[in-house]
Amino acid sequence: MIALLPDEVRQRTGFAVEISDLTRRFGPKVALDRIDLKVPAGSVFGLIGENGAGKTTIIKHILGLYKAQAGAVRVFGQDPVADPVGVLSRIGYLSEESDLPMWMRVNELMRYTQAFYSTWDEAYAETLRAEFALDKKAQIKSLSKGQRARAGLLAALAYRPELLLLDEPSSGLDPIVRRDILGAIVRTIADEGRTVLFSSHLLSEVERVCDYVAMIKNGRIVFCDSLDEIKAGHLWITLRFETTRTEPPAITAAHGWSGGGCEWRAVYCGPVGQAEAAAAVCGAKIVQYQSPSLNEIFVARTGGTAVPGQQE
Repeated sequence: MIALLPDEVRQRTGFAVEISDLTRRFGPKVALDRIDLKVPAGSVFGLIGENGAGKTTIIKHILGLYKAQAGAVRVFGQDPVADPVGVLSRIGYLSEESDLPMWMRVNELMRYTQAFYSTWDEAYAETLRAEFALDKKAQIKSLSKGQRARAGLLAALAYRPELLLLDEPSSGLDPIVRRDILGAIVRTIADEGRTVLFSSHLLSEVERVCDYVAMIKNGRIVFCDSLDEIKAGHLWITLRFETTRTEPPAITAAHGWSGGGCEWRAVYCGPVGQAEAAAAVCGAKIVQYQSPSLNEIFVARTGGTAVPGQQE
C-alpha cells in the first residue's frame, strides 16, 4: 500500500465537502446566506465565528440533518440527504454535547459503535482507549466531562472515517483533554491523510492545527483561504497623524480600531502598498507593521476593538 502525503491526497481526491450557494432560513431569520465552501480532502479545515453565526447549521447540512432549502451540499460527491447511509458511513462526528448513552459502559459503547461500521479497527480502538486512560468497565454517566469527550472521540475515530466533523469538541474542557483531542486530530491527518472539519471558538487551537480557515459572520463567509494566506493578507498598522483626533480614520479595509490622539492602530486587510496609500489620503503615515494572530484578525473582523497581543 502506497502512503500518500496530504498534497498528493488532495490532488487525487479533490474536495471532501463542496457547498455551493447554500441558503437556510428559520422563519424570518436567514441563518445561512448563499454559502460557498470547499474543504480539500486530506486537510484540517477550521470553521470559526461567533455563537449563532451559522457554524453548527453548516455541519448539520453536511450530516444530512438539514436539507438545503436552496443550493447544494455534497460530501465526497454524494448528497447526504439522498444517500445518508453512503455518506454517514464515511463520517465521524463529535460535538460539544457528545450525546452518549449514559447507561453503557465504555466497552459496551465500543461494541455498540462497532456494530454499525464494517471498518471498525479493534486494535486502534483499544490503543485509543489506553491512550485516553478510559476504564473499560466504567459507566459513561460516571465519567467526567473530559473523559466523556475522550470516549466520544474514540467512538468517532476507531472506524477510521474519511471525514471527521468536530463541532466545538473541546469547549469547556481542561487543557489536558484539549491536548488529547488535538493530538488525535494531528495523528489522523499526518498518519492517514484523512479530512477534518473543525469548528471552534478557541482560535489558538484552530491556528495550531488547521491548514485552511473559513470565518462566518451572520450567516455569510467573511474569508476562506489557507491559514498562511489569511495571515499574510492581514497586518497590524499603526498610523501617526500630525494633529490629535477623537475618531479613527475612515479606511474601508481597516478593522478593529484602537488608540487615540495622534496614533491609531487597526488590522488592515490587503497589501502594504494599499495600506500606505490609504493612510496618506487620511493625512497619516504608517509607523509600524506587525503580523496579527488569527484571534486578533477574528476580533477585528467581527467588529471588536483589536489590540496586539490580545488573548482569547
